Order: sequence, then C-alpha cells, then structure tokens
Amino acid sequence: MSKLPARWQSSDQAIKAVQVAFDVEEEVLTAVRYAAFENNISNSDQIRQVLNLPTSSRTKRPRLTVTLSDADYALLAERFALPVDNRLEIKEQVLQALIQFARQRP
Repeated sequence: MSKLPARWQSSDQAIKAVQVAFDVEEEVLTAVRYAAFENNISNSDQIRQVLNLPTSSRTKRPRLTVTLSDADYALLAERFALPVDNRLEIKEQVLQALIQFARQRP
C-alpha cells in the first residue's frame, strides 16, 4: 500500500470520521437548531458543544444549500424566464430571491 501524499495527510483523520444521525423527538431537534441559530454555529457544532467535543475554530463561509432536481431547474427557468440550461443565471436569480426574502422579514 502506498503512502499518502504529504498534502493529503492532514485530511487523513477527517476522512476516517463517520457522520452519525440521531432520530430524536421534535423537542430535541428544535432545541438544538434554536441554540445553533442563537450561537451562530452549525447544528453539528452545537451538538459537539453539548457533548464537550472540540469544534473547528476556522470561520465558516455563511451559506445555504438546497438540492435541486432537473425538474426544479425547469420550474425555476420558467419562473425567471430563462433557458433551462443556464443554471448559473438561475442560481443568481435564486440568490436574489433569497436576498429579497431576507429583506422583507421583520
């Protein structure tokens, strides 16, 4: 077995990490999500804090994610009057819709 390149060795521990999911009651889910929101951290980091585990001190890029199917892109292309294959412009229009949503919130 060959040795990992030096630039990959720092990732070796992260590669061995396993994501664990918990089926919990709505009360627990809400409490963790709310605390994470209040602390401006991810749900995962909030769970790590509850368990007194270390969290990354790196600043994370604030971003939202959503999974979009081909059918979703077709609906969005129609909504924004764009060609369905222009995914970059569709993404930009979605971003603008999210910004508008945020600005309308109290």
